[in-house]
Amino acid sequence: MTIVLGIFEQGLIYAIMALGVYITYKILDFPDLTVDGSFPLGAALTALLITNGWDPFLCLLLSFLAGLLAGAITGLIHVKCHVRDLLSGIITMTALYSVNLHIAGSSNVPIFNMNTVFSNPLVNSIFPAEMSAYVPIILLFLLVLLCKILMDLYLKTKSGFLLRAVGDNNMLVTTLAKDSGSVKILGLALANGLVALAGGVMCQYQHFFQVSMGTGTIVIGLASVIIGTNLFKNVSFLKATTTVLIGSILYKACVAIAISCGLDPTDMNLVSAILFLAILVLGRLGGKKKVKLHD
Repeated sequence: MTIVLGIFEQGLIYAIMALGVYITYKILDFPDLTVDGSFPLGAALTALLITNGWDPFLCLLLSFLAGLLAGAITGLIHVKCHVRDLLSGIITMTALYSVNLHIAGSSNVPIFNMNTVFSNPLVNSIFPAEMSAYVPIILLFLLVLLCKILMDLYLKTKSGFLLRAVGDNNMLVTTLAKDSGSVKILGLALANGLVALAGGVMCQYQHFFQVSMGTGTIVIGLASVIIGTNLFKNVSFLKATTTVLIGSILYKACVAIAISCGLDPTDMNLVSAILFLAILVLGRLGGKKKVKLHD
């Protein structure tokens, strides 16, 4: 039960991040490596604020805003400086490594015995002591549900339709007398805002910040998106955002199974890379089979 709870809890945290990666990868068609820096950015800011006595819920909001800024910087580098999309993300990611160290003050900041969203006077007064083991998964589910609903609502707005149009056809947005560059900047900002929010939640969940905690974030996010969208692409009643959330949980389950089979936890990044490669190859083979059947 402890392992199952851990899979769902971490899967839900990374699901928030995967929603951000979904915006860049599936909607904008933008290979954004900024997420490897914006994830620990949210964690670094959260650790700094919590150690200074700030409200843990406010810390998450500020983490989201910090992610917005990081994504906007990547967008500005790409749009205004005319730097290629991949290089724009690499530049911002590299810069954020130093920024995160300056924000946190050190490469490792513990926040044990401090108030978090999972343990504070308000939450402790709502949930009885015997439910303490289930408090994280309940709160995470509510937070992920809120993010998903807000994202679905946004994608139905005029701005959301423009965002989807930019990824499909830049010229279409231009013919509507809209600046496609501004739409891209907005999309990158929202994506990295969600990623930084996930980083802030992860920091409070594991009770510490580590400067290397963002390593491999893009792989986890892409794997979650690809698993979810490929497995459930023929299930019409599930929205794309829902499939991404399910994909994140399935991905964490695959990693947990690999570790339970005897692999060392230090090999997690290797397991993630191999699993991601397998997903890409299987997805490509599945696509080829369908094409052959169609022909």
